[in-house]
This record gives sequence, structure tokens and C-alpha cells, in this order.
Amino acid sequence: QVQLVESGGGVVQAGGSLRLSCAASRRTFSLLTMAWFRQPPGQEREIVAAASRGKGATYYADSVQGRFTISRDDAKNTVFLQMNTLKPEDTAVYYCAAKRAGDASYDYWGQGTRVTVSS
Repeated sequence: QVQLVESGGGVVQAGGSLRLSCAASRRTFSLLTMAWFRQPPGQEREIVAAASRGKGATYYADSVQGRFTISRDDAKNTVFLQMNTLKPEDTAVYYCAAKRAGDASYDYWGQGTRVTVSS
């Protein structure tokens, strides 16, 4: 089992920045692929960014490429999402997720943290 706890959401004006954090309970955090998803109001959940284990590959959705950065600190079992140049369309509940290497789907989810970007 992996427990994930997000923090760092809030209200910010367009053009501003926020940094989300997700702390994981698992000691083998370094073996997990970590990701951030978001669910805008009235829309389906979508993947925003992902980071494979170790210093592996990262993935970004086209809508956040160049503005968001995912990073991980394996020593602290934590993954971050630095969000810059925020837009109103980034408003959503952001979820941290984890999956074991080789798994097709994300098995573990946090409770979500709300990000509101005002225009």
C-alpha cells in the first residue's frame, strides 16, 4: 500500500506560480512512477505530468509543457509539481498518483488539492 498526501494548492492570479507537493508513505518510493493528474470543474480527470523512477523520463501534457515541471526527491519520498505562468484554465483539483514499474494503470491516489487561478 502507498498513501499519498498532497499539499500546496490555493488561489492564485493568472500569471502566478504554485508548487504542489505529494508525500508518499512507501519506503520503496524510488521504484514508483509518480504522476500528477487534474480534474477541471465539470470535466474528466487528465494526466498533467509524470516522472518515472530514478532519474528516468518525464512526460508533460501539451497544455502545460514549458510551464509546469515535475520533480522528485526520493530521499524524502516526495514528488513536486512546480506550476508557473498559471492560466484560468489550469483551475482544477490536482491529484498525485503512483504506480509500480510495469503496471499499466496508476494504483494509488491522493485525496487531491484544489488550485484556482483567477483572471
